[in-house]
Amino acid sequence: MPKTKMLLALALAVVLTAGAVGGGVWWSLKGAHAAVPEEAKTKPGPEAKYVTLDKVLVMLRGRGGEAMAHYMAVDVVFKTSPEQEKRTKEHLPLLRTIAVKALAAYNVESASAMTIEQFAEELNRAYRDGYAAEHREPPFAEALIGKLIIE
Repeated sequence: MPKTKMLLALALAVVLTAGAVGGGVWWSLKGAHAAVPEEAKTKPGPEAKYVTLDKVLVMLRGRGGEAMAHYMAVDVVFKTSPEQEKRTKEHLPLLRTIAVKALAAYNVESASAMTIEQFAEELNRAYRDGYAAEHREPPFAEALIGKLIIE
C-alpha cells in the first residue's frame, strides 16, 4: 500500500503544479490586458476610405535620344476619411493631371531604378505642392501606388 500512497501523492503534486502554472499564465495575461488603457479598448480607430484613380498613363522619355517610346501605367489609391470621400472623387481629374505632370519628368532609366515607395513619395510631394499652390487642403491623407507598370 505504500507504493499506492506514493503514486497518489505524486499524481496530486503534478496536478497542483499544473494548476499553479496555468493560474500564473492566466493571471499574467489578465494583467497584460488590464495594462491597455480603457480608451484604447473602447475607442475604434479612425475609419479610412480608399478612392482609386485607375490607369494614369505617362510617356517616358527614351534612353539618350532613343527613338523607341516607353510608357508608365500607374493606379493611384487615395486614403481618405468617409467625410472626404465624395470630395476626393470630385477631384480625380485634377489628381490625374498632377500625377501625369509629376511622372512625365522621368526617363525610362530613372523610372526603372525607382522603388514603389519613391514613386509614392514623389506623388505625395506633387499633390502637396499642387494643393498648396491653390491655397487648398487636399481631400485625402495619403496617395498610395496600387499598380505600376513600366514598359
